[in-house]
Amino acid sequence: MSSSIFGQAYRRRSVLKSLVAAGSLPFIAPLASSTALASGNKYAGRTINLLIIQPHVVTGKKIAEDFEKLTGAKVNVTAVPYDQVSVKATLDVQSGANQFDVIDYFYTYKGQLAEDGVIEDVTDLIERDKVEIQPEDFIQTIYDQYTLHDGRRYGLPYDGDSHLLFYNRELFDRYGLKAPSTWDEYNENAKVITEAESKNGIYGAAVLGAKIPVIILSTYANRLTGFGGNFLKPDGTSALDSTEAVEALKSLLASAPHALPTPLETRFEEGLPAFLNGKAAQIDFWTDLGGYAQDPKGSKIVDKWGVARIPTGGSNKTPRLAFNAGFGFAITSGSKNKNVAWDLIKLATSKDYHEQLLALTGSGIDPDRQSGLKSEKFRAFQPLVQPLLDDGALENSLAWPTAVYAPKLENALTDELALALAGTKSAEQAIADAHQAWTEIIETNG
Repeated sequence: MSSSIFGQAYRRRSVLKSLVAAGSLPFIAPLASSTALASGNKYAGRTINLLIIQPHVVTGKKIAEDFEKLTGAKVNVTAVPYDQVSVKATLDVQSGANQFDVIDYFYTYKGQLAEDGVIEDVTDLIERDKVEIQPEDFIQTIYDQYTLHDGRRYGLPYDGDSHLLFYNRELFDRYGLKAPSTWDEYNENAKVITEAESKNGIYGAAVLGAKIPVIILSTYANRLTGFGGNFLKPDGTSALDSTEAVEALKSLLASAPHALPTPLETRFEEGLPAFLNGKAAQIDFWTDLGGYAQDPKGSKIVDKWGVARIPTGGSNKTPRLAFNAGFGFAITSGSKNKNVAWDLIKLATSKDYHEQLLALTGSGIDPDRQSGLKSEKFRAFQPLVQPLLDDGALENSLAWPTAVYAPKLENALTDELALALAGTKSAEQAIADAHQAWTEIIETNG
């Protein structure tokens, strides 16, 4: 598996490609209003290039069509796998090719992209256009974690990703189970259902454990927050030398025997269909799963599922979410169309547009603005999910490391978690080795 941030095998929502091909994804017709752009074809004859991750291809197509209608500018959309977007953008700038104007960046890469001179500092542009952008509407933790590096901002949030615990209510009712509030209850639920139903190809959980940072680290982060742990201490050093970090991994390992075979090979592509087809009773997953689950075109569990906050563990009794993935839009430093690129970013991340994308099945977009989170459209589209996010949960979520060397930390921890899940190392040894690796990386690069 590639050591890059996401690994080539993974496509966060590559299921969308088949849905698009089948014509099964709805298209929201109304165009988001923008007084700054609605003056006509101000960019007629201009062309810009948007580099976007494959899971955002539906929204990329929509942005291109809408922006051209508003401004006359043609938008060429290039969709690439997660693991390639940062490398492709960096090579584009450093080689002098300067093909791309806007990139869809993973928030933990912002520091590296900024330091490498790949993305533009837009702090002054935000200040100039703050009445239009309304930055105070962004969920503050997301706004800072996704855009701020060394006191300057390098983009605007586009997709605020976090997980909730989804479960199959029909299977739970069959065996007298309740939504788990602790990871011990989650593991016990998985055991009961797997022992009774595995002969029918049904398992108690889909555990996303593939050796790809955004997969296995998201699964681990959910348990780390559940046990009350953190990635880093307030001084920026590794917090993996904690009991909570070890117990979180022990809980993950305890779920593996009762999970969809096999966790080390379970990515987004395997976990999502298993849950939607009623073959997995539990899954901790991105919040837009609620839209998928209620779509009869791709779901066999319509009105048969439930959702809860991420469970707790150990002595911790306070649920906490984690920012598992999460993306922003940035202008590339090599763009020859920076003004056009900035107007596209403002449209794509605006209040009205964000609200539309939140209510579009297959968009892959989760709340990053207060207005979108609290909107009637989102509440109507995700009536079970919305209340679980609209209580300060996102403001208090655990962010992954975002320093320039963050990708090195992610790769080191991914390696150790995979070894533990494979049975090669104990939880204690894997976390101890991860802590040592993190300490060395931080001391060397910090």
